[in-house]
Amino acid sequence: MSSQNTADFLKRAFVIDLFRRILIATLLISLIYGFLALIYASKTIYKVKKNYSIVLEKLGGQREAITEVGWHVRLPFFTRIEQEVSLMNQSLYLGGTNEPVRVISQENVALWTSGVLTYRINDLKTWAIENLNPLMLLQGDHDGIVKDILQAQKVDSLISEREIIKEKIFTALKSRPINEGGPTLEEKYGIEVVSFVLKQTRFGDKLIEATEEKKRRELIAEAENYAADQEADRIRKLYAAYLFSIQELQEKIGGKSEAVNLALLQFLTQQKWASAYEKNQTGQHTVVIQNTESAPALTIPKMSK
Repeated sequence: MSSQNTADFLKRAFVIDLFRRILIATLLISLIYGFLALIYASKTIYKVKKNYSIVLEKLGGQREAITEVGWHVRLPFFTRIEQEVSLMNQSLYLGGTNEPVRVISQENVALWTSGVLTYRINDLKTWAIENLNPLMLLQGDHDGIVKDILQAQKVDSLISEREIIKEKIFTALKSRPINEGGPTLEEKYGIEVVSFVLKQTRFGDKLIEATEEKKRRELIAEAENYAADQEADRIRKLYAAYLFSIQELQEKIGGKSEAVNLALLQFLTQQKWASAYEKNQTGQHTVVIQNTESAPALTIPKMSK
């Protein structure tokens, strides 16, 4: 009986000891994991990736650029990672947006245009240490240079000479001082200007509508002028034919003078009034009175029955 109790006791002791060991191991693993997680979260140990750099800020405000690829250790509470900077090609849009922005041309005409600058950071010390908020500063200087060039152009040039204007802007961004005697964009920010592209340039909607309305009116005026020319030509031909008929009739009846016989002209005028009477569509009666002085037309209203 005692041996059985001893065996049971040993079994219970083994289970308790095993449970205690498992609990201690779990707590130890949890502590180690928590410690490592805390180190990782605080970035006490950090990694510099390829084509990236890290800017460290020390307790006194001094900043340092870490460019060597690999794992690094920093002192917690005494240093902090200020920013991670990409050294690859990056894009900067005109006005800070991919959407077109409004630009006023030399003739005070509003246009909408969009452009994108591609640049690469070459000098991390100049970019991140000598400049506070370098991206915001670069955006302002970039937009100022581009808009100065665009607004100095005429409307026709902005539409038809995009390639030439694009090259002007690229040259200015790459080599023109921001101010007279000052640094260029590349010198001020430690970057290399890779390319600049004008994505689109178009008129404003109101200007497009006004242009279309102007073209419509020009087409209408051209059509009216053409119709007027055709009518004038037709009248000249009819008048020439009318004169020729009068001269021919006068010759037939024995007239030799180049002047038109007055009685003949009055007769032809009477025939004109007679034709008007035949074509009258108003229901009125036109009476033609023949005399040697004039050919008046009298209109007598229709008598009611």
